[in-house]
Amino acid sequence: MIAARRDFLRSVAGTGLLAFTWLRDDWAEAVRAAQPAAEGLEPPQLASNERFWFQVQQAFDLDRSIINLNNGGVAPSPRIVHEAMKRQLDYANHAPSRHLWQDQDPQVELVRARLARAFGCDPEEMAITRNASEALQIALNGIELKPGNEILTTTQDYGRMLDTIRQRERRDGIVMKQVKLPVPIGSHDEVVRLFEEAVTPSTRAILCCHMVNITGEILPVQQICRMARDKGIISIVDGAHAFAHFVFDYSDIQCDMYAVSLHKWLSAPIGTGFLYVRKDLIERIWPLQAPPVEKLADIRKFEEIGTHPTAPRLAIAEALTFHLGVGPQRKEARLRWLRDYWAQRLSKHEKVRIHTNLAPDHSCGIATVEVEGAKPVDLTEHLWKKHKIIVTPIDHADFHGIRITPNLYTTTQELDLFCDAMEQVIRSGLPKS
Repeated sequence: MIAARRDFLRSVAGTGLLAFTWLRDDWAEAVRAAQPAAEGLEPPQLASNERFWFQVQQAFDLDRSIINLNNGGVAPSPRIVHEAMKRQLDYANHAPSRHLWQDQDPQVELVRARLARAFGCDPEEMAITRNASEALQIALNGIELKPGNEILTTTQDYGRMLDTIRQRERRDGIVMKQVKLPVPIGSHDEVVRLFEEAVTPSTRAILCCHMVNITGEILPVQQICRMARDKGIISIVDGAHAFAHFVFDYSDIQCDMYAVSLHKWLSAPIGTGFLYVRKDLIERIWPLQAPPVEKLADIRKFEEIGTHPTAPRLAIAEALTFHLGVGPQRKEARLRWLRDYWAQRLSKHEKVRIHTNLAPDHSCGIATVEVEGAKPVDLTEHLWKKHKIIVTPIDHADFHGIRITPNLYTTTQELDLFCDAMEQVIRSGLPKS
């Protein structure tokens, strides 16, 4: 593995690109320098252009002695984002009581406006939270429910959100109903049918993922939310893995609430997210912490969490700038291409099962793979201890495997090393402990 990396560095150095980009301090310039390689190429064509993506990769300050294929939980920020956050932290620390509340907090409004523009909603419908879990806690705990009322979701929704609903079952006597999704999903129409058939007169809310975190499957949220709206049911979409991953606009979905973790695919600072709430619904949703009464119809009531650093929220603006500078369509195409790069190679083996539908309308950069006879936790541990590769084990009632999530900084050489390690396991099994 070390020899392979050394060969890669020699080959890159021979192109003259290594010295050109890795020694510069202006990382935004690295992205601009990549633009000539993109001229005249549509996103699908550019997805495999290593000259372009090599330049983009230099925006990240990374440890290349490890291979990080778990960018779905939390992703590294580009250097320009990380430095912006540190700069804001330093400024606040000089005189916190003034700089934090009087100078920095008002600047969040421009970040709110930029996020809202990127998502496709009114800024007065956009609350900046610490992550998707906090945003979904607000949504699930904030809706008025009576004993016997139902929240409909799936067996593949995020565990913390299922625990949130279970707590409301114990506390308030509500009922959680779960749809069992196919693995992999063959038809979006089938998913819509499963949701529709599970609705009863007691259903008051539907929670569904835009992109399922354990498989990367993109669900037909537009049809599900339209069905919910027609039946007078509140629709809550978990968009933790969707925003800044693949291209969509809120107008495509028209849900009532939508939650995002920005430290995933936007590569914003750790501890940033947002909650969209439809304007005419804001006053009816209870926040997690009590706001002043005059804020009952204000989206900012969901941000009343006490003193916390403003720096991560302000650095979201740099993450948006980087994302738009690369190009959302280009980014989507590259992430899907990276996914196909490893998935198509491994799927040729009889002992391998891909638990994600790889069709473009079904998934993007995430896929989950199972090797027959290899327990996910054991395989994850082996890849780290033997090869310094980070993946995510998935042990679900319906399937097992490891989730692979490359990012823009991931190289094809790193994916080759991952595939080499996996093929060794496929051939010989996991080593005996």
